[in-house]
Amino acid sequence: MYLILINGAVALAAVAGFKFGGVCGWGWAVTWGILIFLAGQAACGFILHKKVKASMGEVQNILAAAQKRLQGKVKQWQEKQQMRPGSVDPKQAQAEMNREMNTAVKDALEASKGMERFINWVPLMKRQIATLRIQLYWMIKDFKRVDELMPQALLVDPMMSAIKLARMHMLEQYDGMEKLFRKATLRLRYGQGALLYALYSWILVQRKDYDTAHKILIQANEKMENPIIKANKEALANNKIKSFSNAGFGDQWYALHLEEPKMRVQRPSRFNQRPF
Repeated sequence: MYLILINGAVALAAVAGFKFGGVCGWGWAVTWGILIFLAGQAACGFILHKKVKASMGEVQNILAAAQKRLQGKVKQWQEKQQMRPGSVDPKQAQAEMNREMNTAVKDALEASKGMERFINWVPLMKRQIATLRIQLYWMIKDFKRVDELMPQALLVDPMMSAIKLARMHMLEQYDGMEKLFRKATLRLRYGQGALLYALYSWILVQRKDYDTAHKILIQANEKMENPIIKANKEALANNKIKSFSNAGFGDQWYALHLEEPKMRVQRPSRFNQRPF
């Protein structure tokens, strides 16, 4: 990395200057060199962090603006539908929402190119950019690009792990799925990861592995208080498979593209994009 090399060179030069300039012996010269290196890393790291955050903010602002516009349109459609039932065509409304969101995502992907200039300066920057772009491509169902970038992804939060699990299910790549799920849940604190547990149990239900799905929900119920988790656990315990549903998670669940929402005109999906 350029930053480490530059600060390392400065530190070595300082050590040589202190020693051969007769300022101090090797011990103090090396000590001052280490301190100079650490100070340089901290100062440069702070500056780079602010620049990366600003660049990331551009991407988030594009998505936030699109989200606000779409929420306004949904509100208008709902009001119009209440005043004149049947006046809004759900298919046309959904198509318009999809077009606007696709445009916003493409703009966000273009804005993400501004982050590439930090690749040689910030550790794991290339993987962080890939993680962000996976979430963006996932929003517009460009699964080809998702698959291309997935090997570079940082699965550091429940949503990214959920995306990975959902894609594995789509491709019927079940080997290694349990290992991925276990690894993802190990990082969770109490009360976190409800969607992750719900997703994995849903996948097991689709594969008719009801016993394992029930055990997963029992584990989830011990780690959090969630009415959907509890209801699905009881449904499986009472052999009411048809009552098993993750619809209560709303946009979070439908954003995984495994089921279509019953309501034809829904609010656009949200992603917690915090790859840094």
